[in-house]
This record gives sequence, C-alpha cells and structure tokens, in this order.
Amino acid sequence: MSDGTGAAGASARLLALFEAHRLTPTQRRIAHCLVRKAAEAPFLSSVELAEFAGVSQPSVTRFAVALGFDGYPALRRHLREVAPVRAEPAAAGYNEYQQAVHAEIENLRHLAELLADPAPVTRAAAVLAASRPLPVLGLRAAAAQARGFAYFAAKVHPDVRLLDEGGTLLADRIDGAVRAGASALLCFALPRHPREVLGALRQARESGLTVVTVADSAFAPVAAHSDLLLPAAVGTGLAFDTPCGPMLLGRVLLESMCDDLPDAQARLEEFDAHAAARGVFAD
Repeated sequence: MSDGTGAAGASARLLALFEAHRLTPTQRRIAHCLVRKAAEAPFLSSVELAEFAGVSQPSVTRFAVALGFDGYPALRRHLREVAPVRAEPAAAGYNEYQQAVHAEIENLRHLAELLADPAPVTRAAAVLAASRPLPVLGLRAAAAQARGFAYFAAKVHPDVRLLDEGGTLLADRIDGAVRAGASALLCFALPRHPREVLGALRQARESGLTVVTVADSAFAPVAAHSDLLLPAAVGTGLAFDTPCGPMLLGRVLLESMCDDLPDAQARLEEFDAHAAARGVFAD
C-alpha cells in the first residue's frame, strides 16, 4: 500500500493543470483518474493509465497533446516536476493505518484551502435553501452522506426529500419533487460513480432543476451533469475509500444554507424544546 502523504497537494497541482484546458468527456475521464491517483500519476505508463481510466491508449496520447505536450512521455516528465508526492520525514515510521489517516488530513487541508474562497459554497447554499422541496440524492457509497445531510437539513429546511434508492422509483421521486415545486437538487457523488446517478442528474436538469453536486473531484463523471460542483477528495489509502472531506463539505454547505433560511434558528430552538419535553436524549 503506497504512502498517501502529500497526495492532496499533488491533486491540487494536477487540477490546476487540467482546469486550464477544455477537455472532451473521455479526456476528463483520464484527468479524473490522474487526480484520483495523484501519488502514482508521474510513474504510470500510457498503457497503465489507459487501463485505469478505461480508455484506449491512443486516447491517452491525444489527452497529452490536448494539454500542449508532444506526447504522453512529455506529459509524464512534466508531472514528475510539478506534482511530486514527498513523504514527511516521519512517514517511513507510519504503519498503513497511520498513513491513511495522514492522507485524510492532507485532504482536509486541501479542502480548507479551497474554502478560502467561500463564494462557490455560498452560491450553492442559496440555490438549495430556496428550493421547496429540496431533494437530496446519494446512491451506493454516497447514500450515507446524503442521509446524514438530509437528517440535519430537515431540522432547518421545511421540506427535505432523501433519494437514496435507485430503480424506476428514483425517476418517479424526482418527477414528484419537480411537481411539488422543487427548483434544485443536491447530489453526493462518490467513487465508484454509478451510471444510475448520471441518469438521475440528467433527468433532473432536463426537468429544470439546478443540480448542485458534492463530488470527490472536479473531473468526476458527474461534473458534466452538474450546474455547481463542489469538490472534496476522498481518502484512498485503505481497501474502501474514506469520505471525510465530502462529509465535512456537506456540513459546511448546510451551515451556509442556514444563513439563507430566516427561520433556521427558530426551528432549531423549537426542536430542542420538543426533544427536551419528550426526553429524547439521555444527556
């Protein structure tokens, strides 16, 4: 298992490189793969990258050319210069679990840097706060993030609708939210990205909803189907990804929404009073 320390910084440098170019969907898929594998990116062959991204080897070459390089070898040399992952001095003494924790800390540091400009979150929060009802979508790995957000959002927003089940029922529930007056949809999208989520977002936008998405990368497959995308990297140092960043970003988004919900504080106080009267909590 590779050391993830510094991967968030490398991911940020890769994002800066890729966001400066207009990429095709296939090229965005390659970019997403490189961001996800920032630690290994400078050392992947074109064949390995093609396999990881699920594209052809010539597509990798065209991707490099689209970025302004003569070919993939030139891009790889550039990546070794601009996106190296340097381990902290003590990293060699960390076991694999500690490495995963430190990699997650790096992800949160990067998220803090992104939040230095609160405008994207503020804009997204205003859009979501104004939607009545507010559908919140999250399938498979992202279901827990959507459920946690919806649980807390329901304490300050008058009508939150959790969409955490796929199938034809998902399409029906999106249609129902639109008929009820929804103007926006919030989606949590995490690896691996289910095709069903892409279809749901496509349906939402075709129905006139503004789609706000919290995803693991600005180059995630859901980007093409989102009006506002807020990125927060997930940890990849363990067998299963750790979504601490997306969870925290969701809470930040909810905090900002409270500023656009004039009765948010009154709702919270009312909930606390009822909970105390019913003895809901042991403390």
